Amino acid sequence: MREIVLDTETTGLDPLRGDRLVEIGCVEMVNRMPTGQTYHVYLNPERDMPQEAFNVHGLSSEFLSDKPLFASVVEDFLTFIGDAPLVIHNAMFDIGFINAELDRVARAAIPRDRLIDTLTLARRKHPGVSNRLDDLCSRYSIDNSRRTKHGALLDAELLAEVYIDLIGARQSQLILSETRQSFTVGPADTPRRQRETPLPPRVTEADIAAHTAFVATLGGTPYWNEYTREN
Repeated sequence: MREIVLDTETTGLDPLRGDRLVEIGCVEMVNRMPTGQTYHVYLNPERDMPQEAFNVHGLSSEFLSDKPLFASVVEDFLTFIGDAPLVIHNAMFDIGFINAELDRVARAAIPRDRLIDTLTLARRKHPGVSNRLDDLCSRYSIDNSRRTKHGALLDAELLAEVYIDLIGARQSQLILSETRQSFTVGPADTPRRQRETPLPPRVTEADIAAHTAFVATLGGTPYWNEYTREN
């Protein structure tokens, strides 16, 4: 199953009041595992960068001035996400900005039924506590030391790790790994697969006779007698 973990950065909080996308980051997952395939782009928002937004992501108007417009990357973006479910933290925020940009270039909006909102998942699993991305990274022991500011691709990569833990996929992978290990040759305490046809014994009649003669020299009732062929 293919899924896309997605994050964005913007000039503000409301696309209906003129705020725009400035960065999109996507991470591809197949069967709940990152594949290494990503999509990342900075965008020229065609407007100024408010100080409050700059403080969050550090993307200045000067830096973005020579970056592509959304209209010039929309085909690549839509091709990358395909028809896969989109895993997003606080999904309605990001999809609101993406759909506003799609509307500007006369493309169809992304429907809500494609969204997997990890914030909703986290609130159900961890009610009554903060479930920001940094909080979840700390809760699941995911290294977010590189996250000095928000960045769409880095945040998507971190969210992919969080998502695996949120849905219990990491534990399932460990269980599957242990199951597979039980069918391999390993240390003495590792369960081993039984042969359908047992190998023939390698102890010869001469070996048995020699051992019986040796046990007879021990006197008394040796412990070995409990494991004779007759028993």
